[in-house]
Amino acid sequence: MTEIVDPTIPVVKNMLLLDAEGKRVAVKYFTTDMTSVAAQANYEKNVFAKTARTNARGEAEITMFDDVVVVYKFLGDLMFYVTGDQDENEVVLYSVLQGFYESINLLLRNAVEKKTVLENLDLVLLAMDEIVDGGLILETDAGVVASRVTMRQDGDDSPMGADSANNPGLVTLSQAFGSIKDQVARSLLK
Repeated sequence: MTEIVDPTIPVVKNMLLLDAEGKRVAVKYFTTDMTSVAAQANYEKNVFAKTARTNARGEAEITMFDDVVVVYKFLGDLMFYVTGDQDENEVVLYSVLQGFYESINLLLRNAVEKKTVLENLDLVLLAMDEIVDGGLILETDAGVVASRVTMRQDGDDSPMGADSANNPGLVTLSQAFGSIKDQVARSLLK
């Protein structure tokens, strides 16, 4: 959470991914005013209550809430939110939302639902980190974000740009986390 000094740089306050009941699935806060989990949960509940009755399934919607611009879109049983200060450019926030939404869709191969997101939470959190860091927008191109998250170069289907057919020892980050999780589970059961 860095403090931005140049007022011309677009800044994101937070990125939220909530389920159909308004419960947290994955969130990132980039401001110092939301440090406690209770304050964050209250904020998420209020944002959900403000936006839950709208129909943002086709196109993204924009609303003002407590001097914050909220850009949001629903997909299946998930709600994607990106927020910024009241004087932030809505088009910039919309491009961040689209990058967030489309990169998750690419990473999960069009199977964007709560269960799939929770099973691939590592990819979702990495995508959020690739899009915004400390409130600063790094990347909004979904293809680039998905490539960085899976550590692939443009047009390459193998991890980290290597030829996985010739080097089957290479694994994706998700596979590595799964392997570590299995090893820890086996060591705990011994």
